[in-house]
Amino acid sequence: MKKFVYADNSATTFMSDKALKAMFPFFKENFGNPSTLYSTGRNAKKALELAREKVAGCIGANSEEIFFTSGGSESDNWAIKGMAFAQMKKGKNHIITSNIEHHAVLHSVESLARQGFEVTYVKSDKEGLINPFEIEKAITDKTALVSIIYANNEIGTIQFIKEIGNICRTHGVPFHTDAVQAIGNLNIDVNKENIDMLSLSAHKFHGPKGVGALYIKKGIRILNLIDGGGQERGERAGTENIAGIVGMATAMEDACQNIDKKAENISKMRDRIIKELLKIEKSRVNGDIQRRLPGNINMCFEGIEGESLILRLDMEGICSSSGSACTSGALEPSHVLLAIGLPHEIAHGSLRLTLSEYNTEDDIDYILDKVPKIVDYLRKMSPLWEKIKTENLK
Repeated sequence: MKKFVYADNSATTFMSDKALKAMFPFFKENFGNPSTLYSTGRNAKKALELAREKVAGCIGANSEEIFFTSGGSESDNWAIKGMAFAQMKKGKNHIITSNIEHHAVLHSVESLARQGFEVTYVKSDKEGLINPFEIEKAITDKTALVSIIYANNEIGTIQFIKEIGNICRTHGVPFHTDAVQAIGNLNIDVNKENIDMLSLSAHKFHGPKGVGALYIKKGIRILNLIDGGGQERGERAGTENIAGIVGMATAMEDACQNIDKKAENISKMRDRIIKELLKIEKSRVNGDIQRRLPGNINMCFEGIEGESLILRLDMEGICSSSGSACTSGALEPSHVLLAIGLPHEIAHGSLRLTLSEYNTEDDIDYILDKVPKIVDYLRKMSPLWEKIKTENLK
């Protein structure tokens, strides 16, 4: 019997009932502009500042260090470009990042390179880990910023953020991390981990789309990305999306409660899928097995096309991905899979399943029933698989 299983939570999540309920009053009754002086506006302002406190509390920050944005991409762009141009005034024009970043970071850095900035891309190892000492070796007296993803959106590998932050702090270099996939899945404390700027996005932890935040440590100065009115203490112009911000804060607070227990349960489902799918001939797991997001399963199956696998799974009611959602329409294999050393022909056969606390053991049973059958079906039609089998017999 066909059922519906959503297993693409790294792409987006559905909104939680708590977040949706919290948002409702700010569409009608409390619709005021928080910049106005009358009571309707003041009520919106109170809700805005309460949301700021909730978001800050989830990452160990102070409320005045939280700035609301339209999402993770804007936060990444603002952190990177804002810091780069602020530092350029001090004669610093060197950016350090990695070759497995989200495109919001990579394209921001590429934009800076076209404007004369020098960029060093630290390479990951075959598990997707960045060696903190490679970052330290790359730092010069011209380094304006280090930006390293907290946990990879495709292969789930969790970086040594505290160690990287400590190195940056020692050398006096600002450190930014894209934590879009980590928030709601991992315990994060920006002070203990020496993080100067952190990006997050609501729709990754059961909040609404189109709203996010950038944490900027007190004392860190970056240039504005969006100019206009004096919202967000003059740092980010535009009337605040109160309903979205309230929904994000509610979802984030909920996601961060009992986070260890939830992660443990999700990890058990993740490990069960990996264990069973590795029984498929010529399959492999991508990313570090131990330092991994709780719900991330990224695997390759030789001899098939990932796009065909995704479409067949969709026909069975399973939502999955062959890479990040932002590039799922592309024919090229994931830049992350290529960066960790996979050849094109293997990287093309990738499958990403990402689970949340709302997935069940019945969902896992269904996935484990359908994936091996579809892989077998696709391989029977694949000339590439016939070639692989023939070469194995030689």
